[in-house]
Amino acid sequence: MDPSVLNAIAGLELKARLIVEGFVSGMHRSPFHGFSVEFAEHREYVPGDDIRFVDWKVFGKSDRYYIKQYEEETNLRAWILLDCSESMEYGTPGGMTKIDYGKHVAAALAYLITQQQDAVGLCLFDKELRSVLPPASSTGHLRVLIHQLEIARTGGKTSLSHAVQRAAEQLGRRSVVILVSDLLDSPDSVLSAVRLLRHNRHEVVVLQVLDHEERTFPFERMTRFEGLEETPIVMADPAALRTQYLKELESFTRAIRHGCLGTASDVVELDTATPLDVALSGDLASRGRRR
Repeated sequence: MDPSVLNAIAGLELKARLIVEGFVSGMHRSPFHGFSVEFAEHREYVPGDDIRFVDWKVFGKSDRYYIKQYEEETNLRAWILLDCSESMEYGTPGGMTKIDYGKHVAAALAYLITQQQDAVGLCLFDKELRSVLPPASSTGHLRVLIHQLEIARTGGKTSLSHAVQRAAEQLGRRSVVILVSDLLDSPDSVLSAVRLLRHNRHEVVVLQVLDHEERTFPFERMTRFEGLEETPIVMADPAALRTQYLKELESFTRAIRHGCLGTASDVVELDTATPLDVALSGDLASRGRRR
């Protein structure tokens, strides 16, 4: 769904359903389906066991049937961490702000995860952890989660490493952690947060949401740039800044991409001008193929 179309529709729950319907159209499985679990040990086969879990390699060596057992044989458990810092309030006039785009992404993913009978939780943060909703898989829980998204407000500076450290204390057992943020912090802070989550054995998907103007810097005339998160107001000629700005942005995003790759984490760059179902199907579907 086009962001401008979504803005005209009331109700985040309805929007989430429409986005997901567009996303899954033509797809046979969710990109989060089949969350991996850790192998623990073998036990001897007994009549009635599912033969899918017979270790045929062990049978070939010992001529006896053994079943693979796992630490966790539960459905997927996911956490969505949404950045609500002041910088997420930026948006192209007439378009969707980064926080609204992030809320729609979070709602759509929560709807998708709940539809496949898996559990999803929510953390809202800026430089601190602002609210925590533990994972569950019921329709009632989904409505509570979406209501939390609807009433969320931006404010405060960004401190990804500190906020994620606080969130990590709430996550519990191994989960898929979906970080939705513009990542406008130092690369070291961003990657420190990702490394902490990976150290705690979570799977990590980083969704970087940037406004189309932030990505393209289309400004022409002398412009008054109003800073967010306690940065100053600056009058500047965009033509004199564009080349260096785009160079710095590419250097920043490249550092994030390479750092996430080094931790075996997924990173997806989202543009607020891109329809959400297209963004999800184009980028997160590739996660499903890799898995």
